[in-house]
Amino acid sequence: MEFLWFCIVAFMITMYAILDGFDLGAGIIHLIAARTDEERRTILNAVGPVWDGNEVWLLAGGGTLYLAFPLLYASSFSGFYLPLMIVLWLLILRALGIEFRHQVHHPLWAAFWDSVFSIGSILLSIVFGAALGNVVRGVPLQADGYFFAPLWTSFTPQPDAGILDWFTVTMGLVSFFTLTTHGANFIAIKTEGMLQQRARTIAGWAWWGLTLTSAAALIATSTIRPALWDNFAAYAWGAIFPLAGIAGIVGMFIFNKRKDDTKAFVSSAAFIAGMLATTAFGLFPIVLPASANPAYSLTVYNTLTHAYGLSVGIIWWTLGIVLAIGYLVFLVRSFKGKVKLPAEGEGY
Repeated sequence: MEFLWFCIVAFMITMYAILDGFDLGAGIIHLIAARTDEERRTILNAVGPVWDGNEVWLLAGGGTLYLAFPLLYASSFSGFYLPLMIVLWLLILRALGIEFRHQVHHPLWAAFWDSVFSIGSILLSIVFGAALGNVVRGVPLQADGYFFAPLWTSFTPQPDAGILDWFTVTMGLVSFFTLTTHGANFIAIKTEGMLQQRARTIAGWAWWGLTLTSAAALIATSTIRPALWDNFAAYAWGAIFPLAGIAGIVGMFIFNKRKDDTKAFVSSAAFIAGMLATTAFGLFPIVLPASANPAYSLTVYNTLTHAYGLSVGIIWWTLGIVLAIGYLVFLVRSFKGKVKLPAEGEGY
């Protein structure tokens, strides 16, 4: 039961990263790829019908975490209170940037909300990567399962390090370049003409940033948490996860050169899934490592809720996930093809 719910939570987080990742990436490139008001409206109309549905996976993932591992949920939300508030405000501002832009037809109004949408997307991508870096590096957990992490201390990954240090910032940059590539691939699928060409160009340049920062993060992770590779030595089949990530990063390069945008997008999704699965597999059974005393680490065994709640929860989770996937398929089918820009005053 522990392994099952660990996989379920990892699946929810991965789905959120892939789905909301491409509209975060669209926000990152919004001010660079789009040069005219028409092109910026095109990007917004590419993500407008799906962005709020994508964020449902974040809420559902949080609910699943609360259901299955309540101690982990409580500990994380108390220790990461400040960054979680930052994430909340960035999500709100980003949503306002999408929904408020078309309410008033004035260049200054549109430019302001375009900037809010883009800056919010950039910061969110970095914060999410830094959050993953904290999970890999470990946090100063106490014997009671709680901790407090300031925003930064000495900027080095020591036992009492804050949220930000050079390692977590590196992970933030990996996330930034990953989502930039992912979003650019998506916009290339949904657009035509010069906007499509610019999106392909950005995806190509971001690929180099992704490759270099990923290599740096891999070396740093092996130094800071070498135990991450123990499960791979014990269970050889786990190699499929990093291999999927490598296949994704190679596929992004090849298909971007061939201008095959759909396969490039699938490749960036495979990279995201492969790298997150690699991290989850390497950490298991730990879900939040303790940086000072490994004995205080939170695991799937000491944070799992009661069996009865899980047995009931699996029924409701199954029903919910069927509805969520059904809605996702409906959205994909309803808005497939290139974006057709609506008349001024309609759409986004």
